Amino acid sequence: MAHPIQIRRVGHVVLKVRSLERSVPFYRDVLGLREVARLRGQMVFFSATGENHHDLAIMEVGADAPAAGRAAVGLYHVALKVGDDLDQLRAAKAHLEAHGVTMAVSDHKVSQSIYLSDPDGNGLELYVDADPAVWRTNPAAVAHVEPLEL
Repeated sequence: MAHPIQIRRVGHVVLKVRSLERSVPFYRDVLGLREVARLRGQMVFFSATGENHHDLAIMEVGADAPAAGRAAVGLYHVALKVGDDLDQLRAAKAHLEAHGVTMAVSDHKVSQSIYLSDPDGNGLELYVDADPAVWRTNPAAVAHVEPLEL
């Protein structure tokens, strides 16, 4: 029997932040997302490529909002593709370093990634995909992680 729901893709992500004033420059100027709209001074919507009305939004919840603990239930990170090869990942790393962003770099066999946090501690992954044959021939390869030197 066919399942009545078939998810086609993830449409967008909304993250909670303490301050739009602090977070908008990070998402716009550091990550390079294009601001497309604002809602009542509480939300800002961003597009990555312009192919979707928005890919990510941030919602201000106030300066006193508590941080989610590492062991709390909730979102771990959002992955954002930054290109198709390691040179593009190296360029992203250099750009982040120039902005003083703390990060970790990993090789997952199926992709290579930079892990960082936004100003409120929301986890982000910037990545490039490896050859799709890696996971098509061995789906378990997705459960791989080791350090990566860029």
